[in-house]
Amino acid sequence: MKILIKIIIFFHIICIFGNSNIWANEKIKIGLLVPLTGKDKQVGESIIKSIRLAINKIDNSIIEIIPKDTMSNPETTLRSARELSIEGVKVVIGPVFNKNLIYLNEMENMIFLSLTNKIINDQNNIISAGINSISQFNTLSKFQKINKLKKTIILIPKENYMEEIEKGIKYSKIDNKRVYYYDSEPTVLTKQIEKITKYKIRKRNLDDAVKEMEKSNDPNKERKLENLNKKDTLGNLNFDSIIISDFDESLKSIITSLLYTDVSPENIYFLTLNQWFDQSLLKEKNFQPIYFPSINKNNYDTFVENYHKKFDEYPNQLSFLSYDLVGLVYYLIIQNNFVVDKKMFLKKNMFKGKIGIFEVKNNKINHILNFYKVENEEFKKIF
Repeated sequence: MKILIKIIIFFHIICIFGNSNIWANEKIKIGLLVPLTGKDKQVGESIIKSIRLAINKIDNSIIEIIPKDTMSNPETTLRSARELSIEGVKVVIGPVFNKNLIYLNEMENMIFLSLTNKIINDQNNIISAGINSISQFNTLSKFQKINKLKKTIILIPKENYMEEIEKGIKYSKIDNKRVYYYDSEPTVLTKQIEKITKYKIRKRNLDDAVKEMEKSNDPNKERKLENLNKKDTLGNLNFDSIIISDFDESLKSIITSLLYTDVSPENIYFLTLNQWFDQSLLKEKNFQPIYFPSINKNNYDTFVENYHKKFDEYPNQLSFLSYDLVGLVYYLIIQNNFVVDKKMFLKKNMFKGKIGIFEVKNNKINHILNFYKVENEEFKKIF
């Protein structure tokens, strides 16, 4: 028996009754914990601006956003959360960074929708709303099945987010995989990639084949030698796809090392994690095609355009997440008859926001992501 789960398009519903006055005596108080001073000040300012866009979209004066500064500091975050509680706030968007969550479990009467993408298991009043690794690996698994990939290797950097990648692999549906770890230091990295791809063996196979052909009396010797000399290595790879769990310049370093070892996207699927449509990838023709899961690009582009038109600057990615969260909180509070508690996040519904389709489950938001490839200097949607 199929179980049909209703997908709630909350911004569409909000637009239908957004400026109604039937709740005029009720105020929806939504707290906001973001850095407004210090080195991360611009992140917080961008989030506030995106929330202003969301409020304008909803167009209802019953919403009251109460921002507080975290200074990207755990103690300040707790102090600001206490201030929000005194003001009657029970649901909060934020904090932004995982490190600022550590003291919030004492605020048991409040719910925090943190913008972190880290998977949280031990704080019941916190829901991680970022694009977590489980959502990404589930999308990679779908691509894996569609293309019947049976020998996937996953490359994980020895960095501070290594544990999150491991959780994503463990709790997702990704299959038929082998996991390898690598260092970011270039000379060490190259040697590690050589070992993973058996580069020296394949290089030696080619050298041996050339020597043997040079000694042979084969009538087609010259043509065969010419073909061999066009190659860099000889021998099949023992994998059909690579998931590179890295970003920005580190991602490019890994791909460069793979190309050096004669592993190319022409014969192996190059996959990676959410790259937020990094424009610099479009210029890397040798890296293409490369595939990755991500949010709804059309909606993201529209959001960026509207944000830029309004504020004459470009938003950060977290701003888009916070935009959707305002609509989600507003909708759920109304549906729960203005009773704010965690139960309103536990009902078995799928939601469709600007980011895409998602559900709230086990203290995290799980996204059903789209899948894209970079090819011919374009981002192309696969599914």
